Amino acid sequence: MKKCRITVMKKACYEDLIEKYENPIQHACGMREGQVFVANGWEKPMGMCLSAWESMSAFVMLLSHGGENIYDGWMKNKKSAMISCNDGFRPVSFLIEALEEDAD
Repeated sequence: MKKCRITVMKKACYEDLIEKYENPIQHACGMREGQVFVANGWEKPMGMCLSAWESMSAFVMLLSHGGENIYDGWMKNKKSAMISCNDGFRPVSFLIEALEEDAD
């Protein structure tokens, strides 16, 4: 099993949807563009948003176990995936890449 690098690529915010549908909340998302996490195999990295992890964990599992070419050529790098969290108000896009380094 391999480690996977997870990089926060883009963070969106749909103010119109928030204003119309969301109840005010104090702290919605702590992810920052450029932030990098390393998953030790299929283990959730410390500091990774649980909701985001639930959206990407199946892809991390697949890539960490040597899977590749997800959806028949979807990604230029066949050992990667671009996944977004499931927050409809503030979606965050994550690049997941299998590393050559073995998990502990």
